[in-house]
Parts: sequence; C-alpha cells; structure tokens
Amino acid sequence: MATAEEAFVANARTVAPEDDAFALRSDAYLDRALGLAWYILGDTHEAEDATQEAMARAWKARRSLRQLEAFDAWIDRILVNTCRERLRRKRLVREVALPPDAEPEAVDRFGALFARDSVGRALGSLSLDQRTVVVLRYWRDLSLEQIEERLGWPLGTVKSRLHYAHAVLRERLERDEREVQR
Repeated sequence: MATAEEAFVANARTVAPEDDAFALRSDAYLDRALGLAWYILGDTHEAEDATQEAMARAWKARRSLRQLEAFDAWIDRILVNTCRERLRRKRLVREVALPPDAEPEAVDRFGALFARDSVGRALGSLSLDQRTVVVLRYWRDLSLEQIEERLGWPLGTVKSRLHYAHAVLRERLERDEREVQR
C-alpha cells in the first residue's frame, strides 16, 4: 500500500504542463485581482473572499481557457462576475442593527481611509456597472475594447456607462469641493 507521500509524488508527476503554467499565471495575478475586487466591492474582507472564490472557479474551469495569452481577460471576467454576484447577494441579505455597545470583530482600516477620501466617496456613489467600468479603465488602464471583451458588453454600453460615471464623479467631486470651501 502506498503512503500518502508516495501518492502525492505520483499525482504530481501527472500534472499537465498547462496546469503548471496556469498556476504560475494565477500566482502572478493575485495582487492585481485583489485590488480589482477591492475597488469594485469597497471592502477588504469581501475582496479577499471574492478573489479566492474567483480563483477557485478559474481553476475548475481552466480547461476552457483556450489560449494562455487570453488569461488576463478571462480571469478578469470571472472576477468581475464573482464581485457582481456577491453584491447582488448582499442586497438580498437583511441587515440587522447591532447594539451600540457592540464592537466589530475586525476593522477595515484601508476601507475607512478610502471612505474619507473624496475620490473614494465619489467612487462609492457609482452604480456597480459604472464603478466596474471606471476601475477597469483607470485602475487597470484598459482600453474600451478590452473592457468590452472582459465584461462581454457591447462597446456602446461600455462607453455609455463610462460617460455617465464621469458625470456622477464630476458632480460628486464638485459638491465635495464646494463643501470644503465653506
């Protein structure tokens, strides 16, 4: 009877080279994935969970990736869809107010800092679709065509969401500026 170590070594020998390449690309992508998820979800813990969930989904679906060169677009789409699902589920969850003396388990210090920042507040005021397009365009520095590919939306929809996001951001930032000047 084979020991657990022997079974592991035997299994490791049967790993396809594509799986190794996929694992290397995934490892290199993790920090960017976490940042993208954070900008969409606005919460560190949610972003970590969404990134983990998206990477697990990607691993299970890795055989559907036809070209490793398309990895970034493919994984971005999985991650964005995972974030969107989490936000939809979150809207369905009924929140219960905690007693005033209850202490939270963990504090999202980066999220708190971002909420105090005027750009962070302005991003938070966007709809999910608008925020997703803005983050992909300016944080990931993607072209409109690349965003179209990642989201599976028509180019006109991407342009429209970005246009209306700019209008909301402009209005919100100008309002914040007027409040500061008072």
